[in-house]
Amino acid sequence: MTVSEPSYIRVAHRKQAQLDSQIPAEWKLPASLIPPGMLSPAESITNAKTYQRVSVIDIPRTCGLLTDRELDITENWDVRGLVGQMVEGKLTAEEVVRGFCKRSAIAHQLTRCLTEPLFEDAIQRAQELDRHFKQTGKPVGPLHGLPVSIKDPFHIKGRDSSIGIAALAFKPAAENAPLVELLLSLGAVVIAKTNVPQTMGALDSCNHLFGRTLNPLNRQLTAGGSSGGEGVLVAMRGVMVGLGTDIGGSCRIPAMCTGIYGVKPSVGRLPYGGQEGGQIPGKGRMALQAVAGPLARSVADLNAVMAEIVPRAELYGEDCIPGRWLSMPNAIQPPRNFTIGVLRSDGLVEPLPPIAKVLGEVAQTLRHTPGVEVVDIPVPPALAKCQALAGRLMGVDDGSTMMDLLESTGEPLIPWLQGRMRRGKALTVVQLAQLQAQRAAVEKELLKMWTLGGVTRQIDAIIVPVAPHPVPELDRYNAVGYTSSFNLLDLPAGTIPVRKFQESDLSLEMTAPVLGSWDKANRMLWNEKTVDRRVYLDSPLSIQVVTPKQHDYELIQAMEIIDRAVRAQEVSGRSKL
Repeated sequence: MTVSEPSYIRVAHRKQAQLDSQIPAEWKLPASLIPPGMLSPAESITNAKTYQRVSVIDIPRTCGLLTDRELDITENWDVRGLVGQMVEGKLTAEEVVRGFCKRSAIAHQLTRCLTEPLFEDAIQRAQELDRHFKQTGKPVGPLHGLPVSIKDPFHIKGRDSSIGIAALAFKPAAENAPLVELLLSLGAVVIAKTNVPQTMGALDSCNHLFGRTLNPLNRQLTAGGSSGGEGVLVAMRGVMVGLGTDIGGSCRIPAMCTGIYGVKPSVGRLPYGGQEGGQIPGKGRMALQAVAGPLARSVADLNAVMAEIVPRAELYGEDCIPGRWLSMPNAIQPPRNFTIGVLRSDGLVEPLPPIAKVLGEVAQTLRHTPGVEVVDIPVPPALAKCQALAGRLMGVDDGSTMMDLLESTGEPLIPWLQGRMRRGKALTVVQLAQLQAQRAAVEKELLKMWTLGGVTRQIDAIIVPVAPHPVPELDRYNAVGYTSSFNLLDLPAGTIPVRKFQESDLSLEMTAPVLGSWDKANRMLWNEKTVDRRVYLDSPLSIQVVTPKQHDYELIQAMEIIDRAVRAQEVSGRSKL
């Protein structure tokens, strides 16, 4: 008697074939340009350790598939500049969108970052924009022709929102998510949906349906999750801006892993509804609420998109609040006595030496920035409570909805989720209320983090690590508390890349005593018996910027001030060589 093949495998083969058929033959890379180790999607999950240290970030530029004009379009503009070229009639929306679609196709062949290519629809949409512009002389909206991508769970009419689960494949959405409708109203063109972890419950974007999304900078390191496909596509210049989601770091962590910028806004700033979550409807309203957020290659591009979305969000999302966005000047200067706090630890997991070092470097740079005052913030004891609280609020149900989906096709959990995800017991209303009461007490206590000398002096922004470790190897992301804490507190937060991991970082050692089991696990990522530290060489090192609740504009302002200081220091450092 032969054992029949589980249906999830057959579904995965069909889905991968469908995806491949949507990439035009003339956009496909020759096998010689795809580095060894591009395992099959199935093997990419179970044989992750066979990946070699390879960077594919420059292949789109050197492969010969993109024309000089397409390279110019996809590499030499920011959001405002590219839209301006189309509004001035110097570029058509069609040639812009076609160039980015082609580059996205190339990126996918090297990294598996896509789930739903929308190339044909996107080009037709661009042609419609061009016809409108020719007939009226006016753009459709302030983001006219801007190529964007969106994370897989967001519904797009006629397309799947499978979240990496076979049971949800080949079940196209009946209508667009509110965020998609808002983007279209602004004139943007959605050219693809991007890959996520199975169930969206891991920090390494791999699943049995599409395989593992690889980090284009180093295939041995994670691309992060759960907006991992978004981070990779933005880093490889397949789109100008990607829209992800974040409940525990899912925009900020992929940004950290690929050396780009990502933001977790406050709740209500961007429409979040119209998604497939594999969860019981309404769970987020009871527990920890996720948000949508952008990923981009500069603070200016984040600002350009937020400036158009935030003031209109309440018209599209029932989960949104009224919002205003000020015009940010090109030559932004810090307000007088702009105060930045340095938070060096979450009190639960001590940052590894390179992370502590790069945070200190940024703090020192800011101390020499006119108009900026830097103060050290003692680690508040209540901060150490946030990670556990956030984790419990993410899992208030019994998990049966998701487990039922997986079991319906015989789909196993990916290795990282095995032992971490199972059926459980849903919390009672009383237990949930107790958790929320604990949350409120922590929020109240941590208000003190923003003041100096009582309530007479407010800190404008805080810098803190994104994670207590560098970009880790596949399936080894350790402590999520540095990001999930700010979801629990509903504080806007963003990632800024600072510099690459250097040879001089390799010899740094830990001296602080071990704080507990989470801290001990984190140190395994620096222990030379359990990791070859050289794997981190040339990987991006980033910091996180946090501002008070609902101060989303001020977050972007603070990120711009800090980023300009870091970039100026980078140029100054090179000039001294």
